[in-house]
This record gives sequence, C-alpha cells and structure tokens, in this order.
Amino acid sequence: MENLDQNNPIAAETSTNSNPTATTQAGTDIRALNELIQTESAFLDLIKLEMNKVIIGQPQMVERLLIALLSNGHILLEGVPGLAKTLAINTLSKTIEASFSRIQFTPDLLPADLLGTMIYNHNKEEFVSKKGPIFANFVLADEINRAPAKVQSALLEAMQERQVTIGDATYNLPEPFLVLATQNPVEQEGTYPLPEAQVDRFMMKVVLDYPKKEEEKLIIRHNVSSAGFPKPNKVVSPETILKAREIVKQVYMDEKIEQYIVDIVFATRNPKDYNLPDLEPLIEFGGSPRASIALATCAKAYAFIRRRGYIIPEDVRAVCHDVLRHRIGLTYEAEAENVTTETIINTILNKIEVP
Repeated sequence: MENLDQNNPIAAETSTNSNPTATTQAGTDIRALNELIQTESAFLDLIKLEMNKVIIGQPQMVERLLIALLSNGHILLEGVPGLAKTLAINTLSKTIEASFSRIQFTPDLLPADLLGTMIYNHNKEEFVSKKGPIFANFVLADEINRAPAKVQSALLEAMQERQVTIGDATYNLPEPFLVLATQNPVEQEGTYPLPEAQVDRFMMKVVLDYPKKEEEKLIIRHNVSSAGFPKPNKVVSPETILKAREIVKQVYMDEKIEQYIVDIVFATRNPKDYNLPDLEPLIEFGGSPRASIALATCAKAYAFIRRRGYIIPEDVRAVCHDVLRHRIGLTYEAEAENVTTETIINTILNKIEVP
C-alpha cells in the first residue's frame, strides 16, 4: 500500500467490499438514503459559498469545521498566527442564524469570566445567576492554552455534558453548541499545556499550514481592495443544522468498517498485536473509546459532505489524522527520535488491512 499523505485529497470513492447494495442486511435502503442526503445537504454549498467570500484557501480547515458542525463535536485549530483561524470560525458562525461569543483566553482569566457567577440583586434581595459568554451556540476559545488549568477545566462540563453549573443551579446550553478553540504551537512562553482529559473532549485537532503562493496573492488582493472586506450572509438556520445531524446518524456503516475503526484504535494501544512492535516503545498511551466514537462519527459526516449514504474506508482514512493526532501520547524516546503522532498514524494505516 502506498504511503499516506493527509494533505492530499482522497480521490477514491469506491471500495471492493464496502460499497453496499441497494438494501443492506440491516434493511437500510441506500438509494433512498442517498436521495435524502442529496436534498438535505444542499445547505452545505450555501455555507461554503459564503465562507469562500472571506476565506481564501484552507479548504481542509473549512471542511473540518463543517464535519465538527455536523458531528456535534468540538474542534481545536492549531497553527501559527495569521492563518485565518479566528476569521474562519467567526465567518462560519455568521453564516448561521445563531449566537456567537469570543473569549480571549489570558493568564488572568477566571472560571467565572467564562461560565458566569452569582450576583446580588438589591431589588429582589437575593442572589441571581448571571450567565457568562459560554451561553452561545458558537464559542470561540481564542488561544486556549494561554489560560491556566482551572479555567481550561471549567470548559469540561460544558463541552461534555452541554450544561453549566452556577451556584446550586444547572443550566442547559443552547443547541447547536460548538466550542472552537485555537492555539499557537510556536510561542510556548506563558502558555499552559491542555490537560489530556480536556484534549480528549475535542473531536478533532486540525493542524494548519501556510497558504500556497497563488492563494497568498489573492489574500493580499482581498485585503487591500477598495471595495472593502466582504461580509458573509446568514444562510442557514440552527434547525437545519440539527436536522442534518439526525440524518448524519442514519449514514450506513458496514460491520467491516466498524472492525476497521476498532483495529486502527486498538493498534494505537497494543501495536504488538498488529505486527507493529517498533511502535511499542514510542507510544505511552493510545486512543480511548472516545476516539473510536469520534472516528465513526466524523466518517459519517465526511460521507454526508460527499453526498453519500454509506461509509467507505477512504472516509475513515480521510479524518483519521485529525481524530487521533491529539489522542496518542508519545514517550520520551519518541520525542528524542523526533517521531510524531503523524508518523505513527501513517504507519498504522499502512499496516491495517483495508476492508
């Protein structure tokens, strides 16, 4: 099998054993599901059209944001400053008729600044809850690694349980609810590494690279134009997103694909069992069951974006790096040998038999 390059688009759209017949053994009508997805996924073109007005290049980032949106998962964007991370998230929120809040994480930020607090109401002579900026459909946690652990951990309940506790009261967060965090991998002074428990809550970690030359020319032209910076229009309602999420859950996943996902994740935990003894001293810990769930969910969303009612192995491989790169712990030996999680994932994908 050829070496993988996660930056290249996955061209293959068929697989020998995973392309289902019109009706599966489970009774799923693939043709009807394909027709439904063709109709219900039309709003994705509207979102992409609006985002392309503002964002030049970075198609992978835009696609991953859509996957997170459809998968009801949170996303962590990592890249050097100036790659339009904040702009992309802000633009996505503006295409949807939903509330948006931006939280600039700093070392002096407190959990109450994020979640809210109890304040005394003189008129009622009682304490009342004042909700924080976390109560929005889209929450941009800008430079999340600049805040201390107590603030980062304040996000845990919100990200996992979709609720926030203030005092004695617990409040549900609005739907859809999506945390989109950014961090700068270069400047580490004055930053706090994200705890593993929180990193695992992010469905995907997307690493961004610089734009191509032609794209950068367009970016310059875009920003210095006398016409002014374009503004995206609101083209989708939250109800459309919630409805699409339910359809994404219906995307058919064959048992062979399930086994393929399990094999990939288990190979990160016990590489010896998959004839990968060289990886054993390099991996401190592998992906949790949350990694398996995220891999399956993102693959379904990827198939939905491709207007397909069933998953093929290429869908799993396309999202595998983004789902697993932050869930594999490296040993000191791996870091000494400059081995990255990308290398480990590529090795596993090249070894595990494709159904």
